[in-house]
Amino acid sequence: MLAAPLALASPAPAQGAEPGTYSYTVTPLRFTVQAGGRSCVVDADLYRPEGVDAEHRAPAVVATNGFGGSKSDGTTDAIGKAVAARGYVGLVYSGLGFGRSGCLVSLDDPRIDGQAAARLVDFLAGTRAADDGTRADFVTQDGPGDPRVGMIGGSYGGAIQLATAATDPRLDALVPLITWNDLAYSLAPNNADRATPGVFKWQWANGFYLMGEGQPLLVPSLDPSRINSLGCLHFVTDACDTVRLLNSGSYPRAATDRMLAFARSVSPVSYLDKVKAPTLIVQGQSDSLFNLNEARDTYEQLRRQGVETRMIWQSWGHSGGQRPGELDLGQGNLEASYTGRRVLAWFDRHLRGDRAADAGPALAYYRDWQTGYGTAARVPALSQKLYLSGDGKLVDNRAKVARGSREYANWLVPTSHSESSLAGLIGLPDPQPYDIAGTYLGWRSDPLTAPADLVGSPRATLKVISPRTERVQDSGDAADKLVLFAKLYDVAPDGTKTLVNRLVAPVRVPDVTRPFTVELPGIVHRYETGHRLEFVIAGGDTAYSGNRGIKPVTVTSAPEDTGTLELPLVNGRVD
Repeated sequence: MLAAPLALASPAPAQGAEPGTYSYTVTPLRFTVQAGGRSCVVDADLYRPEGVDAEHRAPAVVATNGFGGSKSDGTTDAIGKAVAARGYVGLVYSGLGFGRSGCLVSLDDPRIDGQAAARLVDFLAGTRAADDGTRADFVTQDGPGDPRVGMIGGSYGGAIQLATAATDPRLDALVPLITWNDLAYSLAPNNADRATPGVFKWQWANGFYLMGEGQPLLVPSLDPSRINSLGCLHFVTDACDTVRLLNSGSYPRAATDRMLAFARSVSPVSYLDKVKAPTLIVQGQSDSLFNLNEARDTYEQLRRQGVETRMIWQSWGHSGGQRPGELDLGQGNLEASYTGRRVLAWFDRHLRGDRAADAGPALAYYRDWQTGYGTAARVPALSQKLYLSGDGKLVDNRAKVARGSREYANWLVPTSHSESSLAGLIGLPDPQPYDIAGTYLGWRSDPLTAPADLVGSPRATLKVISPRTERVQDSGDAADKLVLFAKLYDVAPDGTKTLVNRLVAPVRVPDVTRPFTVELPGIVHRYETGHRLEFVIAGGDTAYSGNRGIKPVTVTSAPEDTGTLELPLVNGRVD
């Protein structure tokens, strides 16, 4: 039996009342929907502001949980409360396979999760009822069967918005936070070549895999739609097969192509061309699971196809990074935070029809060295090129490059540490990043004579020599190719090194006989006066799978032929 609606005590405000003062009721609902060939029960809560009825309609906001959560977790529940308190009808639900919703975890597949979400939009349109007969005849309509509705949520609850918008054109506004563009890149990134299988992000991937497979134990249920009898417990079969292949350490061409095809089929990169809803993208700078490059790729594709799009790079993501005054969905501090005010303005503009509401700059980015956000009309371009000198220096002029040759060799165990991937998510301590001598190469600039502000994704062009790799790289198994990790440190005058947001660029080199280009993860960072930049390539990393066997690497430099590092600087330069 469903619980009776919960009414909050305060009365509905008069027209023009202060934001966040609406009282509301909360009604638990269940919807039985068809998705991916299965009948799925979706567990939801309807938040209805007092005074909203068929004669006084309001637009709606839909939200669902991040991976492993439910409609009742602190963040998802808080979204329902926050939007209802501001006069929106809220519909908050547990994603398929989570909480008390049925069916398998299918990674926000638009053909499954997107279809299920579209049936909830039908409810808001008044064209279908909940399982108990409840109907919504109080949501603003743009036309028959077309409700005025937006979506908001983070991570897994972010990608579902894009999957739903690609399936259902009735959505009017999206606010996806800290989510992915391409799961193939997220789980096995190759920052040199997306066509070549990447480097397995084993800590993140296995952590979420165990979290998903454990759902029937975490939330006991006899619902048969939640159980997969084809080699998986709780995921769709392709998801389990993907994780098993990545864990195997062997990547034959046919199996790997199938894995990449599946991962991309459930990723926005494969269906963004169908998304037309105005989208405010919010991504976290402290996020090694879904880095800023993923948000940028989504942003740029939506802009190219004419979708109204804005982007915010906030401080926090899956790896932590919460700063005072930043948006905290669990606290619902929308008016009190820059990103929260941008979200409210986005919904005011696209759901309430307030064209005077400021959509904000194209890009805003959090600066920890200065109060407030920086803004830009576009993603900053690469603006300075540095050269890798044979003596280990990073120089600003090709003529300063010294001739030289340097070598490192990986070990059979990881010799560098960037992060313990789940530490930031669950609040555990994490050792400082390190590299063991002889297993990496670094190039340092001279001390800066003035601050330099880097905003965006640096890019390196490299040429390496690795005869052991060259002999086996065409074996037909991508695991035989060379793996390395590129990264940027900030070196203080006392020698203390900081790996900015613990981010690295894993690379599986397509062909060691040819130069290759590495795009590093985007960062927002000030290098202070007296500090040095250090560009490093390393043979391993504790958060990732590494090389198959020992593969020594040599890098040579000469003025006429050397590697380069390009930086998107918005202030200052490296001399």
